[in-house]
Amino acid sequence: MAQKATIYKVDLSVSDMDRHYYETHKLTVAKHPSETDERLMVRLLAFALNAHESLEMTKGLSTDNEPDIWQKSLSGDLELWVALGLPSEKIVRQSCGKSKDVVVYSYGRTAEAWWEKIKNSTTRFDNLEVVNLSETDTRDLGNLASRSMQMQVNIQDGDVMVSVDEGIVYVTQTKWKPQRG
Repeated sequence: MAQKATIYKVDLSVSDMDRHYYETHKLTVAKHPSETDERLMVRLLAFALNAHESLEMTKGLSTDNEPDIWQKSLSGDLELWVALGLPSEKIVRQSCGKSKDVVVYSYGRTAEAWWEKIKNSTTRFDNLEVVNLSETDTRDLGNLASRSMQMQVNIQDGDVMVSVDEGIVYVTQTKWKPQRG
């Protein structure tokens, strides 16, 4: 019998001084049976870093041809494609062709090897940004996960502070490929 997704209720407050975005999002997030707490929290962090009134979580792991998060225009055009982890060169190439902007948040102990393997093939994509998240930071984020969360993300001068209940993690972002679009 197939395992079912676990539902998480998240009150996500975003204070992004860099983009002048201040909003609270009430999210109901389905955690796929194969998804770790760390990946779930990276997904929530990526949502906060790109927060917008039309940003949406997708089916994610259960669908191959969708990103983890996307933003569509009122006419249905893909404006932002957000992928997590270490997508293949093919997936990166396809997503850059489908969306106006693409952001990949890489993380994990093999992220540097993944980037060394695909970085030369990504130089032609002006609409691609690759941001690496520290392995320690994402592991610490995973430890904050709970089924019902009050999550606050503060962003100022590129510095990110995530607090969940009593826990706080300062997240280091390293831009391996800045967007040139």
